[in-house]
Amino acid sequence: MSDLFSAAGLTDDAPRPLADRLRPETIEDVVGQDHLLGAEGPIGRMLANGRLASLILWGPPGVGKTTIARLLAKRAGLEFEQLSAIFSGVKDLRAIFEKAEGRRAAGKGTLLFVDEIHRFNRAQQDGFLPFVERGVVTLVGATTENPSFELNSALLSRTQVMVLKRLDETALGKLLVRAEAHLGKPAPLSEDGRDALMAMADGDGRYFLNLVEEVFSWSRVQPIDANGLMAALQKRAPAYDKDREEHYNLISAWHKATRGSDPDAALYWFCRMLEGGEDPLFLARRMVRAASEDIGLADPTALMICNEAVAAYERLGSPEGELALAQAVIHLATAPKSNAAYTAYKAARAAARETGSLAPPSHILNAPTKMMKQLGYGANYQYDHDAEGQFSGQNYFPDGMERQSFYQPKGAGREGPIREKLEQWAKIRRERAKG
Repeated sequence: MSDLFSAAGLTDDAPRPLADRLRPETIEDVVGQDHLLGAEGPIGRMLANGRLASLILWGPPGVGKTTIARLLAKRAGLEFEQLSAIFSGVKDLRAIFEKAEGRRAAGKGTLLFVDEIHRFNRAQQDGFLPFVERGVVTLVGATTENPSFELNSALLSRTQVMVLKRLDETALGKLLVRAEAHLGKPAPLSEDGRDALMAMADGDGRYFLNLVEEVFSWSRVQPIDANGLMAALQKRAPAYDKDREEHYNLISAWHKATRGSDPDAALYWFCRMLEGGEDPLFLARRMVRAASEDIGLADPTALMICNEAVAAYERLGSPEGELALAQAVIHLATAPKSNAAYTAYKAARAAARETGSLAPPSHILNAPTKMMKQLGYGANYQYDHDAEGQFSGQNYFPDGMERQSFYQPKGAGREGPIREKLEQWAKIRRERAKG
């Protein structure tokens, strides 16, 4: 990798991080991405067929996006050009495209690697299109954000999105073995220490090798166990952006685990978001929503418990108030479920939009004036408190609109008796209609 260091004004003898010293030299050396780079993977098949399409490499930090791009250029015999969307602008792009045009005229191709490509605005992304279409450059963009949200549809239609995985224990284990071979000695770790070190990296290979380098720098006679590591090293911060895709992915996971009556999974996702720095009141708002959307009248206390948990959190703050929210999470997950109120609300809103100009039937209108009485307001109204069973069975929908059945209780929890009552009232209405 002398080209990297010479470009930075450094010599090969300059100190280099372990992660850079172990940077793969061939595609086969890349760990954890066999689903893309293996013989049956899409990139592996491209290389076997002697062609390389423009790609978007989407994945978390530290999984090899930059390395893969460099090795693809090497394998395909393309000149490698790299820029970062954070530090580059139109002038930098124009200069690269001009050089690529010159190489193309000389029969040489160019692979343009754009790190953090999602940070280019829409107009800048459009600037790639003619050069990608004409084959002036083979574009390889890297992003940690969902391309379908962050990249132009026109650019996506001219590239193939490849999803890179976070590094699992097997991949991290291979990196540790390489580090030990490179340094000429085993890592001073016990078995549970090795496992703990991999867990601390949270799938980030670059961060993992930085941790390995730190561990090797310690002067220890006895192997370091998991407890010793936790006391001495900082765990990688969870990958969580409170305003981007991970935010929505995790709250969706929590909501579905709650709906699926899995309190353990619901607690896990709740805590994952707290550990990521999520605002507990955002989680509280989602809990109140779930109490109505997924539980409803099957357990009316769910909404009350959520509101009380919110009040407790507002009174106590973090971390004390988070326990009240956790209690509400468990209640929601273990409560009987019904979306009947949610479904009824949506259906009623749709009907209201379609029939918004229909007036109430005259018999349920008040008649405070003589003229209104003469017009029939309030005529034949039956006072339900005086009716048998306190139910008259009158029509309360607008004249000319057929009766609707929006609310259909599932029968779970408290909705069982409600359903029986509604069925009884429906029978009375039918008998009234026949009479």
